[in-house]
Amino acid sequence: MKLGDGVEATIHCTTMLAGLSEGAVLSAAALAEYHGVSSSYLVKHLKTLVASGILVSTPGPAGGYRLGRDPKDITLLDVVLAVEGPEPAFRCAEIRQRGPNPLGKDAYPKPCGISVAMLKAEQAYRAALRATTLADIITDFMDEADPRLITRGCAFLELNERGKAKIPQ
Repeated sequence: MKLGDGVEATIHCTTMLAGLSEGAVLSAAALAEYHGVSSSYLVKHLKTLVASGILVSTPGPAGGYRLGRDPKDITLLDVVLAVEGPEPAFRCAEIRQRGPNPLGKDAYPKPCGISVAMLKAEQAYRAALRATTLADIITDFMDEADPRLITRGCAFLELNERGKAKIPQ
């Protein structure tokens, strides 16, 4: 199974957006710059995350994106389905019923064994993604990452956040 590059990009973007200050947003251009991807390509995928409620967008020159839900309420499956769609990766076309001298449908009373096996694997894959939240990914990263990566990400957010809530002095 091969997922599109948009899945990796959007999961990374959503985890980064989880680090924003209260009320802040991050532009698609900043997200694209940080992750080294095309801004126009990324915007297409960010829009699907907005449509699914994973992200919220703020329009305008000072606009951008932020999470639409708490990271503990967003699973990797949510992101994958938003980007790739709900269809299973494997779709049986019943090619066993084609070819020379095809038999009638009554010769195939049971579902295709290949389809059954592939759908069973899909269910396991989706269950694993459903069991992993953005909060889990972030916690693991914070526990295991090189401190320089954390510093780099925090510095980038500090420089690029928009609409940050000001803390009274």
